[in-house]
Amino acid sequence: MSKELDKEGQVEQSISKRFRREIWSPFINALKRYELVLPGDRIAVCISGGKDSMLMAKLMQMLQKYSETPFELVYLVMDPGYNEINRHRIESNAALLGIPITVFETDVFAVANNTDNSPCYLCARMRRGYLYAKAKELGCNKIALGHHFSDVIETTVMGMFYSGQLQGMMPKLHSRNFEGMELIRPLYCIHEDDIIAWKRYNDLEFIQCACRFTENCTVCGDGGGGGSKRQEIKALIRRLKKDNPHVEQNIFNSLHAVNVDTFPEIKDGSGAHSFLEKYDEKGIRRPANEEN
Repeated sequence: MSKELDKEGQVEQSISKRFRREIWSPFINALKRYELVLPGDRIAVCISGGKDSMLMAKLMQMLQKYSETPFELVYLVMDPGYNEINRHRIESNAALLGIPITVFETDVFAVANNTDNSPCYLCARMRRGYLYAKAKELGCNKIALGHHFSDVIETTVMGMFYSGQLQGMMPKLHSRNFEGMELIRPLYCIHEDDIIAWKRYNDLEFIQCACRFTENCTVCGDGGGGGSKRQEIKALIRRLKKDNPHVEQNIFNSLHAVNVDTFPEIKDGSGAHSFLEKYDEKGIRRPANEEN
């Protein structure tokens, strides 16, 4: 008689079998397509305690177990000032999933919550800085964050609707402030709906509203807190999908097929550039699909 799997084994099996097409294959695809994990890497897998970062940690752990590429992992939990319930939930879930976490404390919530000037922006910036600094202290050259496919397209649409800019979310970035450090996003090709389905299939409960602004929120669903601009975009995309089931994939694909010759102005590392700068020099012709 075969030995019954414990919870950790059940979760791993669900990833490799039940959700292989939805989770494991897109995960491997992102790693290969964007060259996220390289030989000799020492990666700090940053765990906030939510469904996304916990799944990412499990995926990276399984990758290390089965991959022929030699790399090291540190499972890093920054406590920005969680309440006792959330802190316990993170630790118990890590134990349940067999993830050996390293926890360090900061005062992020205390500082961010005492400012009236963009506390969410300050909180995100401080958290990122602390993670980079701790990861570097531990000898890591990369930090891994749990942003997924849905975050990528929502961020793009939010930028257009609310910030007046066409800006994507990169699968990896060099840090500007921490030399030699990179940020990678291993869940880049995984849909949030599939993460939620995986969580429910395994009957797992992760923290949702860890911020002190929202930790007592009673309307928080699997997608996060209610009432934000991101939630508005999520709702919009859900409505659009009713008429066009491919709308999410089309937005994602468009980020990989940008034709800069059709934009009147673009920005790069050297600043903004008008199409007029090289208009006559290039002898630009109208795109084939553009009318008179």
